[in-house]
Amino acid sequence: MLGRPVSYRTRSSRPENLGKNSLHMIANICLTIFVIGALVVTIIAATYEPDDPLFQSSTKITTFLTSMSNSTFQSNNTVSRTGEDLMAAKQTALATFGSGTDAAETKETNSYETSSSECKVDPKEPLDCKDPEVFQLMMQKAIERFKDIHFNRFGKPTPGPEGNTCDMAWRFRPKQGKATGFNKDYRRFVINRDNCTVSVVSIGEYHSGVNARKKKKKNKNKIPGYEPASGLQDQGGFSLPAAGEMVNDSLPVVESERAFIHRKYLIYVGGADRCKSMKHYLWSFLCALGEAQYLKRTLVMDMTLCLSSVYTSSNQDEEGKDFRFYFDFEHLKQAASVLDQDQFWQLWDKWQRKDKLSLYVVEDFRVSPKKLTEVKHSLIMRKFGFVEPDNFWYRVCEGETGSVVQRPWDLIRKSRRLMDLVAAIGSKLNWDYDSVHIVRGEKARNRHLWPNLAQDTSPDALLSTLQNKIKDGRDVYIATNEAETSFFEPLKHKYTTHFLNDYKELWDQSSEWYSDTAKLNNGAPVEFDDYMRASVDGELFLRGKKQIETFNDLTNDCKDGVNTCNTAAI
Repeated sequence: MLGRPVSYRTRSSRPENLGKNSLHMIANICLTIFVIGALVVTIIAATYEPDDPLFQSSTKITTFLTSMSNSTFQSNNTVSRTGEDLMAAKQTALATFGSGTDAAETKETNSYETSSSECKVDPKEPLDCKDPEVFQLMMQKAIERFKDIHFNRFGKPTPGPEGNTCDMAWRFRPKQGKATGFNKDYRRFVINRDNCTVSVVSIGEYHSGVNARKKKKKNKNKIPGYEPASGLQDQGGFSLPAAGEMVNDSLPVVESERAFIHRKYLIYVGGADRCKSMKHYLWSFLCALGEAQYLKRTLVMDMTLCLSSVYTSSNQDEEGKDFRFYFDFEHLKQAASVLDQDQFWQLWDKWQRKDKLSLYVVEDFRVSPKKLTEVKHSLIMRKFGFVEPDNFWYRVCEGETGSVVQRPWDLIRKSRRLMDLVAAIGSKLNWDYDSVHIVRGEKARNRHLWPNLAQDTSPDALLSTLQNKIKDGRDVYIATNEAETSFFEPLKHKYTTHFLNDYKELWDQSSEWYSDTAKLNNGAPVEFDDYMRASVDGELFLRGKKQIETFNDLTNDCKDGVNTCNTAAI
C-alpha cells in the first residue's frame, strides 16, 4: 500500500500566503520598535531633572553672580493657621529672580573689575547703583552674608544718602522651618570704588535701606465702583507685593452714587459671636464672606471686633479693636468685594429712598443660600437673635450648605505689621536658631487635666529633654505663655535663649508699629495684646531650624486634657 508523499506544506507556508505573512511580520516589528521607543522616552521624561530656575536653591544663585546663572529658592511646607500656606505654591511659581542660567559652584568673588578699555568712570561722580556690575555684586554679597535664608526676588538698587551707598530690597524666607510666607528686607550697602574695581565694604542692619522701600502702585484692574486696590495681581486674583512695599490697608471708598446702587450687598446683623475667641470669630466671619462670594454680593463688614478677655491685660472683653490690627486687610480687599459698614449705612441712608433701594431680611439661619440666589433686592440682611447657639453666624454654613458655601481661608492672612515684627526678630537672629514652644500658664496649674505638664516643663526637665534634641551653645527662641521668663534662667547655661520680650523696642512708643497702629486707631495708642504676642511667637517658632513642641516632645500629657489624645488624632 502506497503512503502519502513525504513533503507536506501547511496553509501558512503556501506561496499564495507568503506576501500576507510578510506584511504581518513587518507590522509586528514596527509596533514593537514603537512601543520600545515610547517606553524609553517615558522613562527619560520621568527621570530627567532639568536645571529649572524655579527649583534651585540660593546656593545656585550665588554661582550665578560669579558666572552666568539663573535660580531661585526651593519650596517647603507650612503649618500656618491662616491662609498664607494656601497661596505659597502659587507665589513660589510666580517668583522670579533676574535672569541668567544655572552654573556650577565657583569661588567667592569679593569685587568686580571693569576692563581698562571700558573703564571711563570719574571717581568723583556718585556711584551708579543701577550698574549691572554693582547690582550683581550687591546680590552676591547679600547671599553670602545671609546664608540661612532663601532669596525670592531682589529689587533694583537705589542711591543712598551718600555717594558711595546703595539701598536694595529683597523678599526671602528661612531655608529651614515650616513657614512658607515671604518676608521683606531692605538694607544699605557701603560700596568702595577703587579705579575700575568696586567692592562692598559693609551691609547695614535690618530695614536700614529705607530708599529701597517701594511705595504702593495703583492697580489698573480696579474693582468697579471702588478706589483701585493696590499691589500687583496675577490672573488668579491673589496679590504678589513687591519686596519692600509699604502696607496700604486703607478702607475701600465708593466712587459715585451710580457705583453704589449698581452693586448688590450682604450683611450679617446681631448674634452672639462678638467677644468670643478669635477662632470662633474667624469661623463665623468666613462663613459670611463665603456666602457673599457664593451670592456674588459685596460683604458689608464691621471693621471693629471685640477682643475676648483671654487676650487682654485687663482680663475684660474689649470692644473697638480694628480688624487691621490682626489681619491683612490689604490682601482681603484685593481678593474679595468688601465694604466698611459705617460707610455703607451713610450711603444707604443718603440714596436709599431716591434710588428705591430694596431690603430683604432673613431671620432664620436655616434659609439656604441657594434660596437667596434668586433674590434681586439691593441688600440681603441676615438677622440673628438672642438664643445661643442658634444665633451664631457659622450656623448658616452647617448641614447641606457646607457643601455649597466654602470658607475662603486663603483670604485671611496675619497682619503684615505683625509679620514685619517676625521678620525683624528673625533677622536679628540671622535666621539661625532652634525654637521651643513651652505651654504653661493655666494648663500647668490644672493638675487634674494635665497631671505631668508642670513637672515636664520645669527647667531641670527641659534641660534633660533638650540635651538630646538641640546642640549646646545654639540660639534657642522660646515661645511661651509663661509670664516670668526668669523661670527659664537655668537654660542659659547651655543655650543662648531668646524671648519675645527681648525685642520690646519693636512695638514701643518709638517704633514704626506703634505709630502705624495709632493712625488706624484715631491717634490713640494700641496695646500689644496677647493675641498679637501669640501670633508673632507662633510664626517665629515655625521658622526655627528645629521645632520642639510641648505636647509631642516635652510631655506625654494630651493637648486638650486627660484622655483626649486619641480624639485629637482622629
